[in-house]
Amino acid sequence: MSAIALYANDLILFAHVVDAGSFTRAAELAGLPKSTLSRRISDLENILGERLMQRSTRRLALTEFGESMLEYARRLVDDTEAAKALALHRQLRPQGLLRVSLPPEFNELNLVKVISRFSGEYPDVRLELDLSSRRVDLITERFDLAVRVATQLPDDSALVARHIITLRNGLYASPGYLAQRGTPMAPADLQGHTGLVLVTSGGEQQAWRLSSGSARWEGLPLHLLCANSIGLQQALAANGLGIVGISATFARGWSGKGNCYASCRNGSCRPRWSGA
Repeated sequence: MSAIALYANDLILFAHVVDAGSFTRAAELAGLPKSTLSRRISDLENILGERLMQRSTRRLALTEFGESMLEYARRLVDDTEAAKALALHRQLRPQGLLRVSLPPEFNELNLVKVISRFSGEYPDVRLELDLSSRRVDLITERFDLAVRVATQLPDDSALVARHIITLRNGLYASPGYLAQRGTPMAPADLQGHTGLVLVTSGGEQQAWRLSSGSARWEGLPLHLLCANSIGLQQALAANGLGIVGISATFARGWSGKGNCYASCRNGSCRPRWSGA
């Protein structure tokens, strides 16, 4: 016996024709030309090998076989309506699992406040947060969203990327370090200092970019202490181990063991050279 290629949509159209009482009315409700609807029902009958209904200019009459098939067709209609209702409910009230990957140290985003607000607005959504600086594969690892710090948006046609915040960086050191090693006044002075440098997710040392008016400088000190943790670099700088390139938010937010940050120009809020 040959296999039957049966399409659910055609059975649903059959149920709509029966419920509407005519091909004309069913075609209007389905948004299809009457000729198309009539052809699809005829094709369905040819596939099934039997007539579903007797047609006349005045009325439609179901065959015995049509009565039997109508039961299955109406189940499909009910299941389709239930699926549509579920989708509509999820649009009106989002629910399910949301997997998000975030940098482990991102003070510019008040994560606790954001999560509290999100959970309050969408209580049916289950959040799963991954704190990592590596580049994740959203599709393979089944992440819905990833937030990353980068100098440019990724060149990947499979991703939809949006800029959410601009970070203003600067060079900072502890008062003790500056008292011992001196305060650099220009980029050339940095060569005699220790740089606490961030390693990117790609394993590269993140260069310092400084500007003063139209002048630009990019580079790193000769002596480096590298790590892939902003928090660790911040703590090392607070303990006098070097100069760190971090955002102003990190610098303002640090406190601990009596240490504080001063910019490379004796704590001035407007240093001669600023980070970009």
